[in-house]
Amino acid sequence: MKKIIIGTRGSDLALWQANNTKDRLASIGIDAELKIIKTQGDKILNLRLDKLEGKGFFTKELEEELLAGTIDIAVHSHKDLPTINPQGLIIAAVTEREDPAELLLILKDTVDVTQKLSLKKGATVGTSSNRRQAQLLALRPDLNIEDLRGNVPTRIQKLRDEDYDAIMLAKAGVTRLGIDLSEFHIEVLDTTELVPAPAQGALAIQIRETDTELYNALQQIHNAATAEEIAVERKVLNLFEGGCHMPLGCYCKKVDGVFEVWTSKSESSEDFPDRLFLRAENTVGLAEKIVAKFNKDRKMPEKVFISREIGEHSYFRKALAKHNIEIDGRSLIRTFPIVNILDPFYLKNIDWVFFSSRNGVEYFFKLNPVLSKKIKFGVAGRGSEDSLRKFGQVASFVGEGGVIEDVAKDFAKLVVDQTVLFPRAQDSLRTIQNALTSTSKVVDLPIYETVIEEEVDGTTAEILIFTSPSNVDAYFADNLLDPGQKVIAIGNSTSKKFSEMGIQYTLPYSPDEIGLAEAIFGID
Repeated sequence: MKKIIIGTRGSDLALWQANNTKDRLASIGIDAELKIIKTQGDKILNLRLDKLEGKGFFTKELEEELLAGTIDIAVHSHKDLPTINPQGLIIAAVTEREDPAELLLILKDTVDVTQKLSLKKGATVGTSSNRRQAQLLALRPDLNIEDLRGNVPTRIQKLRDEDYDAIMLAKAGVTRLGIDLSEFHIEVLDTTELVPAPAQGALAIQIRETDTELYNALQQIHNAATAEEIAVERKVLNLFEGGCHMPLGCYCKKVDGVFEVWTSKSESSEDFPDRLFLRAENTVGLAEKIVAKFNKDRKMPEKVFISREIGEHSYFRKALAKHNIEIDGRSLIRTFPIVNILDPFYLKNIDWVFFSSRNGVEYFFKLNPVLSKKIKFGVAGRGSEDSLRKFGQVASFVGEGGVIEDVAKDFAKLVVDQTVLFPRAQDSLRTIQNALTSTSKVVDLPIYETVIEEEVDGTTAEILIFTSPSNVDAYFADNLLDPGQKVIAIGNSTSKKFSEMGIQYTLPYSPDEIGLAEAIFGID
């Protein structure tokens, strides 16, 4: 095969991507050279990206040269590509995906770990993405979002120059460039917390449709698994008829043969986003099902019951208020401390403290524990993480997903040969403790007990959310489900209770407020 010419933008990241592709081609016996091409997006730096005319302003010029025959391959960040190829061009190969999570880089003197995302109140955050802005403001409405343009090193330099308190970047780009970020405080926003752009982290190798020989050769470096996942995301984008600056996040991953898809969509960068999580056995009709859930004419519940009190400014309340859904929030249990003093010697040889609930965090810190600097904290989910922050502590391990057995396995790998303290409810299931290896030492500390309320009133809500087995016991002592009422269970112990009762339930992917909002939005 003749020497291949690869067309690329001239930024550090684009050149890394092109050189990476060149190396991959060399590994299959194809010689290539680079040709740098300036795009509209590179030339116009004084406007927000969503103010530029047309679509594909980081890709159009590359595609024109491809069609003209002056280059043979165009290498793109897949998320920059319009969902429909120009006539005569195809995506011949997709590379394996880099981690599509987001990074929040924060100047160290503006860090406040007691706040969500470790940003001080009213912090100025730089991003040019409507998607990031909408999701960030949903988590922290006090933030000031300012436009941020330029390539990755330029953006980081603007942070160094203190033009911003923090900036948001795709983790993939920073990882690929190997940039030293030790001067900043870094918060990683997982894909389940802030949903990435469709196809974020993947590269697209585009060629002419007629170059059959090149297409066949490129199949040797094509990653079919990544292609299958991002096809769902880009189909969702296509069905919404949105460009890459629509406030839309969509992320699909295949886990044990099942497709898991997160979607976040808002009307503008200031609009509170709707969130959806779906599982499916295959991708047939999956994108269509996702888009249908966002239909404005879709009937939503009028009232939701939840067995805990909900703060006036909570994410969950705002997500439901957007659709005029009333919340009946009341705890059906009372909690009491059973430990009033904690001997400092108790914490002397502790490496980790693990919390499986917000109550565990609250009652532990009420004991005014004397903590050594070496102690790390683990939490079962983001709800407990937020509670931990209120006491000025940041979790080194945050469990992902609502399946506590999976969280237990991940944590167990982390604490081999270490000593872990578990402040807990007296009647908790001890799932995490039981998963630890024999070389890990468990220190159990029951610090509070629960007592169920008597004579609990029923609810007319269409959806009932139960936060613990004790709340289930309290409610169903005097009440039954009405026809048509649906149940959402938080945590495996709660869902196990419903299984024993023969009641169908939905288990959110994540047991925090985002996960609950997703579950309500997605319920059939």
